[in-house]
Amino acid sequence: MTKEVIVYQIDSFTKEKFKGNPAGVVLDAENLTAEEMQLIARELNNSETAFVFRPASENNDFDYHVRYFTPTTEVPVCGHATIGALYAKAIEDRLESCTIKINTQVGVLPVCIERTTDDYQITMTQGGFHLSPAFDTATIRNIAKALGLKMEDLDEKCPLQIASTGHSKVMIGIKNRNTLNSLKPDFTALIQLSKIINCNGYFVFTFDSDDHNILTYGRMFAPAIGISEDPVTGNANGPLGGYLIQNKIIEITDGTFEFKGRQGETINRIGEIKIEVTVTDSIPETIKITGNAVSVFRTVMQI
Repeated sequence: MTKEVIVYQIDSFTKEKFKGNPAGVVLDAENLTAEEMQLIARELNNSETAFVFRPASENNDFDYHVRYFTPTTEVPVCGHATIGALYAKAIEDRLESCTIKINTQVGVLPVCIERTTDDYQITMTQGGFHLSPAFDTATIRNIAKALGLKMEDLDEKCPLQIASTGHSKVMIGIKNRNTLNSLKPDFTALIQLSKIINCNGYFVFTFDSDDHNILTYGRMFAPAIGISEDPVTGNANGPLGGYLIQNKIIEITDGTFEFKGRQGETINRIGEIKIEVTVTDSIPETIKITGNAVSVFRTVMQI
């Protein structure tokens, strides 16, 4: 029997088509198997594709299930694909401002849809923040070498460690934006390291910014799950906010820490993401990411 789904291509963290981070979005995905989802994600060939479908029962504390697939594997959650999925849902259903709860592999997450005239802005509350212990010196050297960095390139105030709000990334702070933009990682070495450290993503960032509105510039590499370089990464920039607070790189005891990160400059897919961290007793509690989005195309797919 033929199955029919609505497919969007959404560029997240930008209002300009062909910038930011492209995400596939498949709506009305209730009848798709996991194998079919994986095949569609491979065909669309974005870093992630989000599949949105209603729960089988109405007795739930959420509105939709969302599953996320790279071209090669399913992942627990994805920031830019969530922004893209709820943006597509908003324009498809002509929604007013509202909050929609989505069920993901990292739990039920509220996503705020804010309607502004004829467009939408999306804010995603991420999963719980977790920070692993800093790596030992030998591992730091191996990560730096695989990324094409020298030890002296590293920012001394930024420990190398894994941060996560559901899909972990290694945080690597460096001193210089020119160094960031000239990175040529050894992807084979990064894949081997991912097996050892049990983390697939490497987020290299710097405070070397010439724009007072932008705190950090970054690049994110995840070759172990088929993503050589991700343009603008919600699951890296969000945890970065918690990392900066918990390591006291940014001093705030209570209240809200907000900043903007920019990513995608080197690969001509530049985008911006707003991060908001609620802090209590110097500990990050809630992390939200906010982004614009733009629809590149909508189509109906039959499989």
